[in-house]
Amino acid sequence: MQAKVKESVRRRSDAYSEGRKLRPYADENRFRPQGFGPTIVSVPQRTSLRPLCVEESDTVQPQATEGRKLFKIRLVDSHGNRAAAGLLVKRRYAWRGYRVGSTIGIAPNRITLSASEQEALIATISVGLDSPTGLFVDKLYGDELNEIRASNRKVCEFTKLAIEASIRSKPVLAALFHIAYIHARRIHRCTDLFIEVNPRHVAFYRQMLGFTERGMEKFDSRVNAPAVLLGLDLPFAERQIAEMGGQPDLASARRSLYPFFFSADEEFAIERRLRTVG
Repeated sequence: MQAKVKESVRRRSDAYSEGRKLRPYADENRFRPQGFGPTIVSVPQRTSLRPLCVEESDTVQPQATEGRKLFKIRLVDSHGNRAAAGLLVKRRYAWRGYRVGSTIGIAPNRITLSASEQEALIATISVGLDSPTGLFVDKLYGDELNEIRASNRKVCEFTKLAIEASIRSKPVLAALFHIAYIHARRIHRCTDLFIEVNPRHVAFYRQMLGFTERGMEKFDSRVNAPAVLLGLDLPFAERQIAEMGGQPDLASARRSLYPFFFSADEEFAIERRLRTVG
């Protein structure tokens, strides 16, 4: 198994360094712009999008549905789309009792991704790269991040994750995370990903993605809630994707989101698409 994973990681790395095209896995039309705003990928949805909260037990199983629906992952690049994503974040955070603004600003070191089904926004996430102004998580955990920076590692963060209450699924969350990972790791070569989460969400991110606790619980006045700093070693995530990505059938035996990530060939096509639209 280890040899198989190493070979998959090597194959991906060689492809990126050489700029060659891997054998097509899926219809290239999936990666062409569609609708309004630049579409990064359209993902076939073979199961119903039933509710999934990070507090939920992983025993929830997908329900079969007739036909194949699509949900699309897009780059949020207009005022209207940023406003819609910001309102989703505000509404979902308010439901949990958090305080957050409804505006997602423009910054050269930050991108926002959205997921939509039938042109309805169902999820969003933002990716922040390190810069002289720092990251969102620096306010509470600057010392912890500076220690990582001092080791010549490149840090990044995922923020403002919000998923619509009525339409949620592991494939949607996995697609958002994987594309955010591609932007941070494959394009910008980040080594360490950080997120701030409510303490009750720690177990989900640890079990499903391999995050570890990197900072003690603190109160974040920006959202009026407690927070814990979690970190993910991105080379570790790379190995998990190589081992399990593109194999959703593994999800029945593995407590992990990685089987719902894209395959190596799909990842390569998405990386090329991100470079085009970003």
